[in-house]
Amino acid sequence: MQSEISDGSGAGRIANNIVYFARALRKAGLRVGPASVKDAIEAVLAAGIGSRDDFYWTLHSVLVSRREDHATFDEAFRLFWKSRELVEKMLAMFSPVAPDNREPEKPRAAENRVSRALFEGHEKNQPVRETPEVEVDASFTFSGSEVLRTRDFAQMSAGELTDARRAITDLKLPFDTVLTRRFRADPAGRRVDPRAMMRAAARSGGGLILPKFRSPREIHPPLVVLADISGSMSQYTRIFLHFLHVLSEKRRRVHAFVFGTRLTNISRQLRHRDPDEALADCSAAVKDWSGGTRIGEALAEFNRLWSRRVLGQGAVVLLITDGLERDDVEGLSAEMERLHKSCRRLIWLNPLLRFDGFEARARGVRAMLPHVDEFRPVHNLDALADLVASLDRRRGANVDPKRWMALATRRAA
Repeated sequence: MQSEISDGSGAGRIANNIVYFARALRKAGLRVGPASVKDAIEAVLAAGIGSRDDFYWTLHSVLVSRREDHATFDEAFRLFWKSRELVEKMLAMFSPVAPDNREPEKPRAAENRVSRALFEGHEKNQPVRETPEVEVDASFTFSGSEVLRTRDFAQMSAGELTDARRAITDLKLPFDTVLTRRFRADPAGRRVDPRAMMRAAARSGGGLILPKFRSPREIHPPLVVLADISGSMSQYTRIFLHFLHVLSEKRRRVHAFVFGTRLTNISRQLRHRDPDEALADCSAAVKDWSGGTRIGEALAEFNRLWSRRVLGQGAVVLLITDGLERDDVEGLSAEMERLHKSCRRLIWLNPLLRFDGFEARARGVRAMLPHVDEFRPVHNLDALADLVASLDRRRGANVDPKRWMALATRRAA
């Protein structure tokens, strides 16, 4: 490939390929403009292509401006630049294929979104096939919106992610309230309010004292979100940040924290009304996107610096992580216990529950499960809707963490 760039024709061919690759990235959701494409071509011509890794990182340094776009770029590069998977996809499109009895591989992050962006032009050029009209009884079928609600966030296309963000924006938060020790004036209250009676009597000179009543004040409890943004959670990070932005916009006293190898408070960044501006500020504030995971250290920092500030008046904590801890789990268990005792309700949202055969085998998962009130999936729109609807209800049997702990004990025995 180095020899192709040296002459004019080779440079022209590689430039055309980079332009088409950038168009595919743009269709897949990356912010790639004409200036970025021009810079990418100049960078490749200046640096040369000594190896496939050099070419990868040259394009990555110019075309990727957000950390959460790394997975999409990686999948697009794997499919576009003469990989085995690309050849197999093209053969599958133009020729019949014998039945494949091999075990299917797990879908990659952003694979569906990138493959649609790459082959969109080919699908448009296909002649329109006339299909006979067939009457179908749709009484037991699913609509497109129902399919979208059950689709995994990691496998959504760019258009489906846009629809998912719109659906998240339309979520209705329940009217969950808790009683406080403070009171409010209430004519139908059961408690006599002597101070209000004396103030009213003082206005009239004390000649007439009328009874005044009060009742306990009800408020929305604080909602604290601790979201994992490590490499294993990268395919869900951006949609989770959009969910946090919607929560911050629709409800008061929402405190959002993200962690990978360190803890970062992004509550102030999420207060922007524009979601793109809010997410851009979050990207600038966080320094450990898609890195390692240190759940124990992050929770220890939260318990030491923030728990007394934000976990008052019956706070509810949403912990979004897969539980794959890289450090010692003894400290993790102690910090989870302290966090559980500091809040009214601790809900663990784990995207790994999307797998039917999930088991609590990881050390971090086993250390965290005894200290949570609910254990829920968080991989699609239905899971988010169930979470939001459950904030004003007691937990059900299907989200009880004891069920997973008992299953893990039986498998170990």
